[in-house]
Amino acid sequence: MKTLALATGVAALLLSTAAVAQTAPNTDPAAVSAGTYALETSHARVVFSLSHMGFSTWYGDFSGATGTLTLDPKNAAAAALDVTIPVASVSTTNAKVDSELKAANWLDAGQFPTITFKSTKVTLTGTTTAQVAGDLTLHGVTRPVVLDATFKASGVNMLTKAYTVGFEVKGKIKRSDFGVKTYVPLIGDDVDVVISAPFEKK
Repeated sequence: MKTLALATGVAALLLSTAAVAQTAPNTDPAAVSAGTYALETSHARVVFSLSHMGFSTWYGDFSGATGTLTLDPKNAAAAALDVTIPVASVSTTNAKVDSELKAANWLDAGQFPTITFKSTKVTLTGTTTAQVAGDLTLHGVTRPVVLDATFKASGVNMLTKAYTVGFEVKGKIKRSDFGVKTYVPLIGDDVDVVISAPFEKK
C-alpha cells in the first residue's frame, strides 16, 4: 500500500509540474492575443527616483494606476496606451515627505489629482522592445515624452485565470519642465521612472 501511495503521489506531482509548464508565460511577442486590455491595478508599479542633494538617490512610487492598452502583434506600431495615476497615492515610506509631495509647492494633489499618459506613436526598436511616444500631463502641464518599453510575457495568469500581457517601461523627465521646481537643483531635476505594467484582456 505504501508503494502504491508513493507512486500515486509521484504521478500527481508530475501531472502538477506538467500543468504548470503548460501554463507558463509565453515570452514570444508574436504569440500575444490581439485586443483591448485593462491595466491590472493591484500589481502595477510606478517607481520614481531622483538625486537627494547628491548624497543619495531618493525613491518613491505611485499605486492605483488605471488604464487601457490596445494592441495587435501583427501591427505593433498601431498600439495605443492610456494610463491615469492618482497623485495622492505617492509613497516614499516617509510620511512627512509624502505629505510634502502632495502639497501645493510640489505635486499639488488637491489641484492636480492625476498624472496621465496618452501614447501618440509606437516605434519598434527590437523583437521585444519599442519606444512609446506620448503626451504626459503632470502638475497641470502637458509635454511630449518618449518611454522605452520591453515586452515581458503573455499568457493566462494561473491565479486569476485572466489572459495577461506584461511590460516594463522606463523613462526620464525633468520635473521643472512640468512646473515642479521646488529645491532644484539641490534636489534633482532629472527623475527616472520605471513602470511594471501587467494588462488583463477585456
